[in-house]
Amino acid sequence: MLLQLAIQNYATVDSLDIEFGSGMSAISGETGAGKSIMLDGLGLTLGDRADKSIVRDGARKAEICAVFDISSIEAATEWLNEHELADEDEPDHCILRRVVGDDGRSKGFINGSPATLSDMKTLGEMLIDIHSQHEHQSLLQRATHQRLLDDYCVDAADSQALGDAYRAWLKNKQRIEALSQGGEDTTAQVQLLSYQLGELDELALGEDELEQLETEFKTLSSADETIASAQAALDCCAGDSDGNAGDLLSKAQGILGTLPGLTGNARLSNAAKLIESASIQLDEAIDDLRAFVDGFEADPERLEQINSRLGDIYALARKHRVKPQELNELTETLRSQLTAIENSGEELQRLQAADTELRAAFTKAAAKVSKQRKSGAKSLAKKVNEQLLSLGMPHASLEVALTETNSEKPSSNGAELIEFLVSTNPGQPAKPLIKIASGGELSRISLAIQVITAQTSRTPSLVFDEVDVGIGGGVAKIVGELLRKLGEKSQVLCVTHQAQVAGQGHHHFFVSKSVQTGAKAATLTRITQLDDEQRLKEVARMLGGDDCSAESLAHAKQMMVSGK
Repeated sequence: MLLQLAIQNYATVDSLDIEFGSGMSAISGETGAGKSIMLDGLGLTLGDRADKSIVRDGARKAEICAVFDISSIEAATEWLNEHELADEDEPDHCILRRVVGDDGRSKGFINGSPATLSDMKTLGEMLIDIHSQHEHQSLLQRATHQRLLDDYCVDAADSQALGDAYRAWLKNKQRIEALSQGGEDTTAQVQLLSYQLGELDELALGEDELEQLETEFKTLSSADETIASAQAALDCCAGDSDGNAGDLLSKAQGILGTLPGLTGNARLSNAAKLIESASIQLDEAIDDLRAFVDGFEADPERLEQINSRLGDIYALARKHRVKPQELNELTETLRSQLTAIENSGEELQRLQAADTELRAAFTKAAAKVSKQRKSGAKSLAKKVNEQLLSLGMPHASLEVALTETNSEKPSSNGAELIEFLVSTNPGQPAKPLIKIASGGELSRISLAIQVITAQTSRTPSLVFDEVDVGIGGGVAKIVGELLRKLGEKSQVLCVTHQAQVAGQGHHHFFVSKSVQTGAKAATLTRITQLDDEQRLKEVARMLGGDDCSAESLAHAKQMMVSGK
């Protein structure tokens, strides 16, 4: 759920930091106070577009930050892990941040990492659902219609089986299409692969040959320097000079050997043994150096052969755009590709035979899901229509349309496409939700659907922006009761003008506006969480205007008691 929303320099807000809890939170305030600013700001963290006009006058940038608890949102956790955006220190939390500059440029961040608006929108749809007159609403998308219906009536195991059957059939069909291209393209590919393999086979690069050639090349190409260095090292160890290492070690051994207390002193005895060991190892080193110096011969012809061989290896590696040491791996890859193409006829026959079985499995799984959908669609529509009647929309009617898809092509939807259609007036044909003109009607229809599907909804936070527009009295009371009921299953934030709705909330926030005069004149918006006494006065104000009479206070108290 949404835990915290921080807003800085956005529209008429200079600085705002709000903490939210579970249940239903009512948000009220006087007309023009800026109740929708909070929701508009939240929308920016969910990927909505913005321009420089939203930056508060005199500020360089606007910044909005939303903190969510995602401990129970498995889809969001998986998405963050897949995109390497999870917070390792607090994996149960997710922070969405949006910064909009006074030049109109905008930046988005997920858990501190830069993110595209598309990614923020994708993640946001898993975290919160805003029901308002704005377009940011998952209920306007067909994919949501399918999810809501399937969550409502389709067995989870059957839904998983359908998904598995879809992916298996689709993968097999894609492989068939790839192999079926055939013709001149395949012939040309075989010719190319055969030619490339011919070059690589002619090169016949040994397994460790490249490393050995490069080592020998370095040695031969620096022959003079190598023999000179080896001779110098030999001179240091056993040269004519009195200061060579062998003579010095022998001298040290002789000095220690004359000491009378050598065997009785542990340190002196150990030093003598180490010098003796060093002398033996030095003799071995001298033998190796003499053998190398005596046996070393510069070989210009061998150097030229190695240089030519290395040139061939490097040239073929450049041609194939690989590293020289990757040529053998490339050879095996090309050989596997050629073998696969040459055997593609047999593979195609196998895949085509499997297609029949996979199609049957998909059809069987889809039929099982379709049966549940058809039954569930009627039940869902009936319950939503009953809810619409109580919400003051007696002429509204929801239909859950199931349209059969092409049976020859696998679809993740199964055997049908699902769409919610609504008619708001008698005799009027049902239309898609997105074509409903009235934002108030759309909000109430959304509310009815959400109340019915709340038990299985995957979106834990729901926002309703002025769902009570155009209603009052008993209908407003019912809306409040429904939102409170919904708040017992999900987190609900509701911007409202109705006391009957606000009185039902578990929490209440008040939006106010103040005007600063003087040299730095400005309009500021504030949002405050009300305590019980403040809340009573606000509900009374919503009932009777600015003058809170004893009657309106008593009525407000009755509403709040009823809500609790």
